[in-house]
Amino acid sequence: MNPYFRPASLPCRHHLSFLLLIVAAAFSSGVTAQSQPKKAEPVAAWPTKPVRILVGFPGGSTPDMAARTLAEPLSKVLGQPVIIENKPGASGNIAADQVAKATDDHTLGVVINGNLTSARLLNPKLAYDPAKDFTALSLLTAAPLVLVAPTNLPSGSAFFDTARTGADKWNYGSVGNGSVGHLGMELLKSKAGDLQAVHIPYQGNPQVVTALLGGQIQMALVPPGIALPQIRAGKLKAIGVTSGRSPLASEIAPLADAGVRDFNLEVWTALVGPANLSKAAQARLNAEVSNIIRDADTRQKLFNQGWQAVGTAPEGLTSRIKSETAIMSGIIAARNIKVE
Repeated sequence: MNPYFRPASLPCRHHLSFLLLIVAAAFSSGVTAQSQPKKAEPVAAWPTKPVRILVGFPGGSTPDMAARTLAEPLSKVLGQPVIIENKPGASGNIAADQVAKATDDHTLGVVINGNLTSARLLNPKLAYDPAKDFTALSLLTAAPLVLVAPTNLPSGSAFFDTARTGADKWNYGSVGNGSVGHLGMELLKSKAGDLQAVHIPYQGNPQVVTALLGGQIQMALVPPGIALPQIRAGKLKAIGVTSGRSPLASEIAPLADAGVRDFNLEVWTALVGPANLSKAAQARLNAEVSNIIRDADTRQKLFNQGWQAVGTAPEGLTSRIKSETAIMSGIIAARNIKVE
């Protein structure tokens, strides 16, 4: 073959090399472009105006005090006023509904367990849906309840033996139908051998204590801050706390020691926002509230109010809501309890 002859269909070497370089360069450029991480989109600043925290109970109530303890340091780190607004009524459900319907991205709520767990179980016509209408932010505080009784009744397991023989002649008090004290006592009755004590609702814990002192009721579940002064003064008797040993009531044994097994109940407060709360607000609040609740001074202030500081991530609050809703659903259905 003529060494100087090349078929027209075959490129010459320098042309082939040039083509390969172009292909390699294009491939290299594509890989480099794909391997470069995308820049994160900037998060909008939050807050841009004062933040409101709605509380469904009067000023001076334990949920109100917990909210105000949080508000002061939160205002400092956010650089905006944090305003507590009390909207009492319907066991906190009025304020909870306003939080659920907020659209300004700057309205939050400090609520109690009932608003997120039992409210809709008790009243299917409730204006908000606890499972859909809130953004869970943090479980803030928790406290056990104390089962108290008049001093003329026995202690420990003997108390429950006497209660069973009392049949429906025994009464118990709470701060209202559907309250934690009411549902907790119905749960306790089932755990302690199906006691038959009759529920008598009162306007508040002071009235419950007065009824205990006067002998109108034989037992009640009340917060440690209400129970301990009466117990230490020798006016009421502690039967047990509704949890394990608690620093809030260190001298009182758990109800398990009196023979009531698998019974654990606490009152708690949580920080929530509406379901449409922005991601920027959620991220900022999750970080700042966690730091505030871990602060020693904050924890001491809450302890002095009768609370243990908790401060969970949103997932911790969501888990607590689900587990407690399941428990309350069972007792509400079994006892056919309704509040409308």
